[in-house]
Order: sequence, then C-alpha cells, then structure tokens
Amino acid sequence: MDKQQRQEILTLSWSMHDKVEQAVLQHPAATNDPSFSEKQRLLLADMALHLLQTALKPGQLDDEKLRNNLNGILSLSDDFLEYVDLGKVADGLFSNQIEGGITKAK
Repeated sequence: MDKQQRQEILTLSWSMHDKVEQAVLQHPAATNDPSFSEKQRLLLADMALHLLQTALKPGQLDDEKLRNNLNGILSLSDDFLEYVDLGKVADGLFSNQIEGGITKAK
C-alpha cells in the first residue's frame, strides 16, 4: 500500500469515526437499558476504527496505542462472548502475564 492509499483510508476512517462517535453520544441507553448492547456495539465499532488508525498511521507502530485499542475492543467484546473471559485477556495486556500462560516469551 502506498502513502496516498494509506492516507485516503485514514481520512475515510476519521469521517466514519466522527459519525460513529456522534451516534454513541446521541444514543440514549443507560447501563441497565435493554438497548444498551446496541450502544456497546457502536462503542466497539468506534474502538475498531481507532485500531485501524493506529495500524495505518505512518511510522513505527505505537505499542501503547495498540495495547489501549486492543484493551477497549476486548473489554467491550467480553459482554458479547460468554464462553471466553476477554476481560482477563484485556487485563493481561497491561500486566504482561495472563493466568494460563498465554503471554509471549521474549
């Protein structure tokens, strides 16, 4: 992918991000509201766009931004996937170890 294509995608992603973020801010659901999962899905889309921007940003990949993006995605996804504890995986992004030994050896 050349620089121009990368920039075009980043520009589009900011436009999409603005629309998704406005939808989140305008969504009336509170935590205990039946439609709260729809708001969570919008937040998940928001975090996915942040991950796209982090991945395509020119230069070296920013480890801290990547970790924060993944943490947000895993934390939000945890409510949607009952069979895996994504919260524990998200916590492991910051502790450098996850019970069960799934961290990568250096």
